Amino acid sequence: MSARPARALLAVIVALLILPLGGCAGNDWLDGGWFDDTPDLERTWRGAVVALPVAANGETELRRNDEAAIARDLARLDPAARWPVIVFLHGCTGIGNYPFLLSLAELGYVVVAPDSMARRFRPLQCDPRTETGGFNLYVYEFRLAEVALAVQELKRQKWVDPANLYLVGVSEGGVAAALYRGDEFRARVIAQWTCQGAPHVRGIAAPPESAILAVVSSDDPWYDRQRGDCGSYMGARPGSQSLVVQNSRNHDVLIEPAVQRRVVEFLESQRRAVVRY
Repeated sequence: MSARPARALLAVIVALLILPLGGCAGNDWLDGGWFDDTPDLERTWRGAVVALPVAANGETELRRNDEAAIARDLARLDPAARWPVIVFLHGCTGIGNYPFLLSLAELGYVVVAPDSMARRFRPLQCDPRTETGGFNLYVYEFRLAEVALAVQELKRQKWVDPANLYLVGVSEGGVAAALYRGDEFRARVIAQWTCQGAPHVRGIAAPPESAILAVVSSDDPWYDRQRGDCGSYMGARPGSQSLVVQNSRNHDVLIEPAVQRRVVEFLESQRRAVVRY
């Protein structure tokens, strides 16, 4: 096994040990500690998972959110840089895709994944056993609020390049990436979502100048009643594409190496040069 896959595997193992991957209510690991009196929405930010760019020793890092420590470590990498940031929105059962988050960090992005499951009251709106969703519809509003908070908090950080923000969402998080109305993101990736269905989730609400890459499997088992893709809602968005992975029943399209490469190519095509203080 090469050094890079070994590091990624180790990061996944560590993440599984320290991070909750889902649940129907607030997570016990947040209760009774420094999260005690934290407002429910703010818990999603303070409990975020962050992947930092490669350091001088060649290692990527995956950690819980600690603003002071992150600012300090990024300053060690480059004290004058403003960093491009990807806000990653997890699916309906919690944060995953750790190897992919680390691979993005290796390219020089800071990846921040707010933890929607960190709320004290956070029911699942899906059933992974039956591959169905759409329960507890207010959860979709939860996710939009979490994006808005992440943007607000990132704008307070000196190391963030506010003109180099990107939004990547998968499944339930892909719905939020499609429906978030703000214009703060240079580009978005909508993965594992068709943009079809009931009015409260249908379509794309991003500003028309926002570039979007949408990716979904042609036979995604979660969307038997929401077949299609986001292409019909793209309009004339510059640099945008709706990609349907043919002959695939994988819900998690990010496990496909070809999809990972396409996502990276898209983000890199939209990325502007690093600016300095």
